[in-house]
Amino acid sequence: MVEDDRTLRQALVFNLEREGYEVRSAVDGEQALDAARDGGVDLMLLDLMLPGMSGLEVLRTMRGDGIDTPVVILSAKGGEIDRVVGLKVGADDYIPKPFSRPELLARVESVLRRQRRSEAGEAQRLAEVRSGALMIDLGRHLATFDGAPLRLTTKEFELLSHLAAHPGRIFTRDQLLTRIWPYDFGGDSRTVDVHVSWLRSKLRALDGHNYFRTVRGVGYAFSPRPDVD
Repeated sequence: MVEDDRTLRQALVFNLEREGYEVRSAVDGEQALDAARDGGVDLMLLDLMLPGMSGLEVLRTMRGDGIDTPVVILSAKGGEIDRVVGLKVGADDYIPKPFSRPELLARVESVLRRQRRSEAGEAQRLAEVRSGALMIDLGRHLATFDGAPLRLTTKEFELLSHLAAHPGRIFTRDQLLTRIWPYDFGGDSRTVDVHVSWLRSKLRALDGHNYFRTVRGVGYAFSPRPDVD
């Protein structure tokens, strides 16, 4: 719950906790971003007009960092353009103030329900990732090519798994750095370049195909063989 108005924040927290939710509070954008980066948050209720970093900046930074925690915006700015901007930046729902308690609870449950369905489908899809002769078994932390195990470091495996699970999708270096390396990692985006180069060389040596497309100035995308469905 990210809200700088103390009275409103306390009332919302009280109502959510009464429904059985465990609620953490933040009073400004920096605290909200720290909570999102720490993880363990199923849903963020985010006010837009916050001291310092605005709610919109928080959301834009989260999505830019690859943090896909569901976000419901709660804002007195209820105009159509405000709602459109909020949703385009990456909000999952937008509730103009003032709103009723039943509406808030219904919207929260709706977003969480969608997220649970999405996570269940994603977990099933990602249990095993295949692309032609390449197979990645996440449960066993094993990657094989034509049945033969690939010798990969832990970070190479994690990077390959993430990219191969989203073929064709372009990820920025910063997004990959945030997802694969710890938040307090001292390196920079060149670390991503090096690991992609290693993976590219290892896979290209097997069948000559370049499995990683470089998008100049942006990042990388996994590129399956053209003869793979």
